[in-house]
Amino acid sequence: MAFARLVEIVDRLRAPDGCPWDRKQTVDSMAPHLVEEAHEAVEAIETKQDGATAEELGDLLMVVALIAKIAEEGGRFDLSVAGRAVCDKLIRRHPHVFGEVRVDGAEQVLANWEAIKKEERQGKEEDASALAGVPPNLPALHRAARMCGKAVSAGFRWSDVSGAVLKLDEERRELAEALAASGLDRDAKAPATRDQRAEVEHELGDVLLASAFLAQYLDIDPERACRASARRFEGRFRSMEGALGRPMKDLSLVELVAAWERAKREHDGR
Repeated sequence: MAFARLVEIVDRLRAPDGCPWDRKQTVDSMAPHLVEEAHEAVEAIETKQDGATAEELGDLLMVVALIAKIAEEGGRFDLSVAGRAVCDKLIRRHPHVFGEVRVDGAEQVLANWEAIKKEERQGKEEDASALAGVPPNLPALHRAARMCGKAVSAGFRWSDVSGAVLKLDEERRELAEALAASGLDRDAKAPATRDQRAEVEHELGDVLLASAFLAQYLDIDPERACRASARRFEGRFRSMEGALGRPMKDLSLVELVAAWERAKREHDGR
């Protein structure tokens, strides 16, 4: 079995005569690699590269196996403990599959899932808020979407998408007011006070948060949407760079805008 072979390889790497780099690692030092490999897997999935996706998921499995092996050597836990824990959790949180509970659709499944998680936290005397369980170190848009989902499941929601749209419009107006009050709407280098700049940052953050909440109402992953936009921007920008033939600083704004529009048409194929 491939996974058993992976575990054997990780064991060999951590052996006294194994790899110096792998032997040097700790659970803490491997944590950033876990995040990095997860992001690389997401990139491969979103760009629809099946070969790369399989490879990146394999890298992710390797990091998980290595972290578990390091923890096992320290007498903390091992891969079997992690495996049993997730199996028990999946069975406990899917009573509509492994029990007698009946559900009408995915939304009810999610609501039941959050209710079960809340009961688990109460049993452990942990944070019982409806927003509990959202990791604080998630990317900001991802964390905002997760919080919105939990808030909505708890009953804190608008009746339809238009409420989320109106909230975004409200936050954009407040940002425009803060920019106007500071003079930054006319000149990004205006001598605004620290408080004025803090207010602009505050309102811009609210716009981003409201955008993430709107995305959640539309069943859109805001992180994925933003990554896709960033990829489009990068492609268009590189296309524009290649076509200009001279430094951008030597061109007027009118010339740059025209070059950008040409790059958009060429890159997007329309």
